[in-house]
Amino acid sequence: MKLSNCNLVSITGTGNWSAGGVIRENAPMTAQILDGKATAAAIKSDLTVRVAALKARGVTPGLGTLLVGDDPGSRWYVNGKHRDCAEVGIGSIQRELPDTATQEEIEDVVRELNADPECTGYIVQLPLPKGIDTNRVLELMDPAKDADGLHPMNLGRLVLNETGPLPCTPQGVVQLLRHHGVEINGAHVVVVGRGVTIGRSIPLLLTRKSENATVTQCHTGTRDLSAQLRQADIIVAAAGVPHIIKPEDVKPGAAVLDVGVSRDENGKIVGDVHPGVAEVAAWISPNPGGVGPMTRAQLLVNVVEAAERDSAPSAG
Repeated sequence: MKLSNCNLVSITGTGNWSAGGVIRENAPMTAQILDGKATAAAIKSDLTVRVAALKARGVTPGLGTLLVGDDPGSRWYVNGKHRDCAEVGIGSIQRELPDTATQEEIEDVVRELNADPECTGYIVQLPLPKGIDTNRVLELMDPAKDADGLHPMNLGRLVLNETGPLPCTPQGVVQLLRHHGVEINGAHVVVVGRGVTIGRSIPLLLTRKSENATVTQCHTGTRDLSAQLRQADIIVAAAGVPHIIKPEDVKPGAAVLDVGVSRDENGKIVGDVHPGVAEVAAWISPNPGGVGPMTRAQLLVNVVEAAERDSAPSAG
């Protein structure tokens, strides 16, 4: 899929960090921004055309969501997904249950979404209430309708290089780099984090022949993390540890993507990357506004691609 070019934005200002931790007074910040909002908008524009083509054949992609409880953050996230759907013409199927819902009640809705022909793909919004076996719920999902791309079956397909829904955030990272012309082929990528959503799944994407990167997987237990980071052409920070990536840890000219979300001692949401990294890196993704919009865009891609697969003429 070819996307239109977006404007490159540089962070400007002054600071005192440089590579290796040497202090520089009034040093300009030169990192260009990996603009997730603009890139996601280009993806949505492409999807609008593809959805229109599907509708011309009598097929309307539909995204289903299951929200259990009334957590404000979860509701905001789900509502945002349905706004995205409206932008590109994807149908919305919303299912909600109270936080008192039982395991059986939640699984019943999953079965309904599995059987609903109008639902091309869906997500179960996490976290689920305490006492619910989340893995059991997720494994009950139809892998073909797994809009997040994290069903065990689909992660297995990724290992085997077979077609299926891709993990949204990792694929969003890949698309963000490609859209801005950051070279992945042959690059040394250091991933910091080991969660299923990003840390464990993104190396599977980056080491495919189509990406052809060399990946070092690190985490909070890695000995001498700084030494690993200083070798990286690309850093994907997904540890959920405030400012774990510091300016002195980054090789000049590297691309740094901040995917981590946590809170500091004052309750403020912060990322994994120290602001001073912008004075060392060539490319940096803002947080928010970098990878987040790409995750949501990739969710739509998975829904549309599922509809395209379902409606494709049978071979032979």
